[in-house]
Amino acid sequence: GEIAGLPAPDEATIGKIRGEWAERHERVLGAGGLHIVGTERHESRRIDNQLRGRSGRQGDPGSSRFYLSMEDNLMRIFGDPLRTQRLLKMAGMKEGEVIESGMLTRQIEKAQRKVEQHNFDIRKNLLEFDDTANDQRKVIYEQRNELLDASEVAESIHDIRADVFAELVNRHVPPDSVDEQWDIAGLDRALVTDYGIELDLPAWIETQSDVNHERILRHVLEVAERQYAEKEAALGAENMRQLEKQVMLTVLDNAWKEHLSSMDYLRQGIYLRGYAQKQPKQEFKRESLLLFSGMLDDVKAEVTQILARVRLQSEAEIAAMEAERQEQSRRAALEFQHAEVSGYAAPPAGDAVVEARFGEQAAAVALAAPTTVVRDGPKVGRNDPCPCGSGKKYKHCHGRLG
Repeated sequence: GEIAGLPAPDEATIGKIRGEWAERHERVLGAGGLHIVGTERHESRRIDNQLRGRSGRQGDPGSSRFYLSMEDNLMRIFGDPLRTQRLLKMAGMKEGEVIESGMLTRQIEKAQRKVEQHNFDIRKNLLEFDDTANDQRKVIYEQRNELLDASEVAESIHDIRADVFAELVNRHVPPDSVDEQWDIAGLDRALVTDYGIELDLPAWIETQSDVNHERILRHVLEVAERQYAEKEAALGAENMRQLEKQVMLTVLDNAWKEHLSSMDYLRQGIYLRGYAQKQPKQEFKRESLLLFSGMLDDVKAEVTQILARVRLQSEAEIAAMEAERQEQSRRAALEFQHAEVSGYAAPPAGDAVVEARFGEQAAAVALAAPTTVVRDGPKVGRNDPCPCGSGKKYKHCHGRLG
């Protein structure tokens, strides 16, 4: 058929091409085929065999020859060049003479086997380290897939919140302990600062007759659940379900990325444990498990904190923020007007005023080289009438910005 738009060759052309190829092929065979010249022996026998295999393809004749120096890295690092040279001198070989010996070939193969074993050990260790990380990766990806497939995660959020507050209470009020060992003030402070829950636990405990670890935990959970229910009612059940799912995904992804970095740092320095007569691989498994467990606990705590502290902004708060933004814009425009009246460059128009005053352009202006100020008119004194025509003194009008 046609090839690249060209018409198909006829039988005569095909026969001519085949005849020319056969003639060239016979000349190659007559010359001995392909000859491979190697300038060194490589660290791996596989590479040498691949090079040799280029000759003698499909039964055609061919040959190969490799040249090696006793000062090559293969012999210098992994072989025993001094011993080999000593043996060759004892056999009567002179320096600079070409050596072809079965003993030398066996020495080279012995050095190559050392290199291959060394590389194999490296790959084996890396694989064992990666197996540990891969087990953790499967757990995280399974949780993430379940999170993506779930229509809502309210039940998981409830369980996470219970676990987080139980751990928090256990840390400040250990189970089966006496009240002298309790840190009620620390627990109350942690609830306020981390989760926005104001309980005033010391005052509540004073009103109770029999207080123990279980009652404190139950009281904390009841108040936390009540506040969360009130927040859900204000935000809306559907919006809260979407927020819960998004928060969990974001926190899990960020924590997993940071965990991978920590695992990489751990693997780089784990071999130092050998100086303490410890197995680095076993230490890596133990340390990575502790890191993974800590990461999961941090995910639970962060999800609970975000959902506990999130709040809706009222229309009054939004209006106050907008009023503050407009005030900043007004002051920026007034500053530029003051600069124009004083003989400085005219301000940009529109929204560029705010950007030039408060945006990235302000940093560029601050870094620019100082220039000489040239006024268009006379300098305005502080007690002189303001040039804007307001009738006020300059220091009480545009000059007050200075």
